[in-house]
Amino acid sequence: MTKVLYSLAGLGRLLDGESYKGAKCFIMLDGNTYEHCLPELVGAVEALTDAEFIELPVGEECKRIEIARQVWDVLLESGADRSSLIVNLGGGSVCDLGGFVAAGFKRGIRYINVPTTLIGMCDAAIGGKTAIDWETPGGLLKNEIGFFYKPEAVCIDRRFLATLDVAQLASGGFEVMKAFALADPQNYARLLDAGLGAISPAMLRSSVAIKQAVVRADPEEHGVRRILNFGHTFGHAIESYSYKQGTALPHGLAVGLGLMCAMYLSTKKLGMDKEVAERYACFTRDELRRVGLEPPRYTLKDTEPLLDYMRHDKKCSGESIRCVLIKEIGVPVIDVEVSELEVRDTLLSYSRCCCR
Repeated sequence: MTKVLYSLAGLGRLLDGESYKGAKCFIMLDGNTYEHCLPELVGAVEALTDAEFIELPVGEECKRIEIARQVWDVLLESGADRSSLIVNLGGGSVCDLGGFVAAGFKRGIRYINVPTTLIGMCDAAIGGKTAIDWETPGGLLKNEIGFFYKPEAVCIDRRFLATLDVAQLASGGFEVMKAFALADPQNYARLLDAGLGAISPAMLRSSVAIKQAVVRADPEEHGVRRILNFGHTFGHAIESYSYKQGTALPHGLAVGLGLMCAMYLSTKKLGMDKEVAERYACFTRDELRRVGLEPPRYTLKDTEPLLDYMRHDKKCSGESIRCVLIKEIGVPVIDVEVSELEVRDTLLSYSRCCCR
């Protein structure tokens, strides 16, 4: 099982261990983490002072097969072997690409994630799902190509959160909210009252523990792990469509909107209390406006490209669209089949709600 460490000092002790002696180390990062996070990492972890740096494009742009190929070329030219180690220093995109590269190089080498964003700490860096995006004539498909390949460890050090702006913190906060909606009704209620800015160290650990427990029970997403896709069937479509429209909505904020859609659909399909969905919708609108964003609004014309993205979602089977929904907070249901008519109704209802 992947070790979860809660300080750079803990990472230093791990890398001083016998199994890492003599390993050639590479630090995968982007321009932001090179400037703001790398000094903290190498200053605290002596074993990484001689590591080679591999710089990636910032954000989702790094999750492309062309970038992976360039990194594999660098690893080959630098003499990386099966005993080498990649340390991914960055947000969800760096962790996704770095894990993908590690999984493919020489049939798999070791890697460690050091997430520097809240969304990385509570979600992307944990669980061993590695992926790149895939460009098609119809647009970008999120996380379409990838491996299940676990990191040796994940090091979560909250000092890196000081480098984030309010929009980045809110983006990660919606993933924390998702975990609590699935398995922690008490913390869900607390955040609903206090807002995403109130996520405490204890809440972060609780969110991490929820994901770890689910991954431990179902490492390769054959069953219960699918609950972690709550909000993501709509969220990935909303995110991909935003790229096509040139607005590039961050992943976590798109997931927040996807949760709004899934909550509405849960009232229709599973009889969830409408007040729960309405209160969450108000919460999401307020949180997005707090960070200076208006939720995107969709017309009937927009629903077709959004549906097309959802048809490509990895959770779908054949021609059917499947979603994770909830009967109530803390009671998820996987693989709920949803018709295209229901998807259109949900997207248009969501847009009416966003206009309030």
